[in-house]
Amino acid sequence: MIVEAALLTIRRGSEAEFEAVFHTAIKVLGDSRGYLGHELRRSVETPNRYALRVEWGTLEDHTVGFRGSPAFTQWRALVGPFFEAPPAVEHFAPVMGEEV
Repeated sequence: MIVEAALLTIRRGSEAEFEAVFHTAIKVLGDSRGYLGHELRRSVETPNRYALRVEWGTLEDHTVGFRGSPAFTQWRALVGPFFEAPPAVEHFAPVMGEEV
């Protein structure tokens, strides 16, 4: 399993609207091949910053399958207008705590 970690900075004042739209947007992502689950958390110190954690079966499920699909276009059309800056995204592979 690969973990995608994305730091999302949302335009100030649009946090509630972003969270409402996110419920629809995550369904688009969730229908993608290799999607295993997600978690969205809001920063306590910086309320317009969110941490999105998405679990994928493989790196390619995200970087090739999802990003190369019409679902990615739908996803960005829904959440993209809320971004203050492009998301910072990294992928993490297991080291310990999970069968490798």
